[in-house]
Amino acid sequence: MPNRKALLIIDMQKGSFTAKTPRFDTEGVVSRINILSEQFRNSNSPVIFIQHDGSSMNEFIPNTTEWELLDELKVKKSDIFIDKYANDVFYNSLLLSRIKELNIDDLYITGCATDFCVESTIQSALTKDFNIVVVKDCHTTGDRPHLKAEQVIEHYNWVWSNMIPTKGKIEVLSFEEVLF
Repeated sequence: MPNRKALLIIDMQKGSFTAKTPRFDTEGVVSRINILSEQFRNSNSPVIFIQHDGSSMNEFIPNTTEWELLDELKVKKSDIFIDKYANDVFYNSLLLSRIKELNIDDLYITGCATDFCVESTIQSALTKDFNIVVVKDCHTTGDRPHLKAEQVIEHYNWVWSNMIPTKGKIEVLSFEEVLF
């Protein structure tokens, strides 16, 4: 059986996209994620939305405005929704069991924030021997004290392009390269 793939969309929540926390190319990232999501659905591949549940820190509490996905994201009832409780999506969540249940080998990673939740999820997925495709223009972050957001994104795309995986593989591809 060929490898099954899934699209992970990490933390594209209203609370991460505020006037106080602007993100690089939000409109473009959302647009590209929407197109990829539709392609995954059309090929019967799962689209998995990850939502941070920060109840323990009294933020991103489920069913509050900041916890909700961005209005511009196209969401379908058939999509899978996973709550996460730390930067690493796999930590104490249902993600790994759902992925195994669906026989997923290939994870296509998108979302926010490049240098936090996206990065730690990629690191964790590598230790679980998944094949990973980071969609290099479908993740975003904000400016940091010493780097502009665009530089952070460029840096992490370089890091991931040069990683040595355990068993699986990791590739960093543009949105156009991922379209199938």
